[in-house]
Amino acid sequence: MSETALPKDNARPVLDAPLDAPVDQMPPPVAAQRRGNGLAIVALLVGAVGVAVGGWGVWQVRHLQATNQQHLSQVQALSDEAQSLRLNEQRLSARLEQLPGADVLEERSRLVIQLQGDQQRLNQRLETVLGASRKDWRLAEAEHLLRLASLRLSALQDISSAQALVQGADEILREQNDPGAFAAREQVAKTLVALRSTEQPDRTGLFLRLGALREQVTGLTELAPEYKERGESLLGLTADGDGASRWAQWWDQISRYIRIDFNADKNVRPLLAGQSLSQVRLALSLALEQAQWAALNGQAVVYSQALDEARDVLKGNFNPDNPQSKVMLDQVAELSTQPVTVVTPDLTGTLSAVQGYLERRNVNAEDSIKPLAKPGASTAQEATP
Repeated sequence: MSETALPKDNARPVLDAPLDAPVDQMPPPVAAQRRGNGLAIVALLVGAVGVAVGGWGVWQVRHLQATNQQHLSQVQALSDEAQSLRLNEQRLSARLEQLPGADVLEERSRLVIQLQGDQQRLNQRLETVLGASRKDWRLAEAEHLLRLASLRLSALQDISSAQALVQGADEILREQNDPGAFAAREQVAKTLVALRSTEQPDRTGLFLRLGALREQVTGLTELAPEYKERGESLLGLTADGDGASRWAQWWDQISRYIRIDFNADKNVRPLLAGQSLSQVRLALSLALEQAQWAALNGQAVVYSQALDEARDVLKGNFNPDNPQSKVMLDQVAELSTQPVTVVTPDLTGTLSAVQGYLERRNVNAEDSIKPLAKPGASTAQEATP
């Protein structure tokens, strides 16, 4: 609103007022009205400032209350902590009062030092005893290996297995690095040399070769040639009515089952009736099977007898001119020269030497342990009080 319009607006109430109105009811002049508006604005401003100051004061009061409350909680926490500290201090004081004195602590420290020294000595002795026990176990294993080698030689004549077992026992004795084991190792070395110089018979190979010969028995077909008549006997020239003819018939029948042997000093062998091919094959197969059993079990006498019987059956019942029977006869003769048994070395001396070394070692170990028992007993007596 412009200043020129103000007089008009302010003059309008003057014109509207009645003429007969009193003087005190007449509207104030324009300057007084302006002054009133300024006072109202100032009052409003003062009121607003008062409200702001009052709000700020209220906020400050609440903030101070919150701060005081926080401080109170902190003071309470500090007081609780101080109380717990006082309790801990009281407990520590009680524990300190329960602790022994300086002289008692010194005595106990001396006992602890002595106990530690005794423990170290006991640990050293325990390690010594355990080391000796391990060596004893190894030596017992060497003795067991020698026993197994002796058993293999006596029962099975197994040179290879016995040599491996004795070699293992020699390695165990070498690990000991003990001069006292010289005599035992000397006997073991002699046994090893004897085993290495002994030839192991190939029993499995003999068994397989004899089995192959048994399979070839079924291929033998030609028997030994028999005498066959190509004319009538002199007794057959007689007349049929003569009594000598009956004797001639009887002789023809019985001559098939009788042979005259001019070498009576040889062993008499039973002859197969009619030289049946199946029976001859069965006899030869049984002889070879018996030789197989003897070869596998190391029975030299039975092996030789069985091969001799097989050779006699081949010579007496099969054609010696037949290449097949001749080759089989040669193979039987070759197999009869193969050994099935062997003279094994005796391990009794070696086993006795190792056992003697073990006994001497045990005696020396007992003598070395006895002096160590006395300090241990005195230590136990000192630690008891």
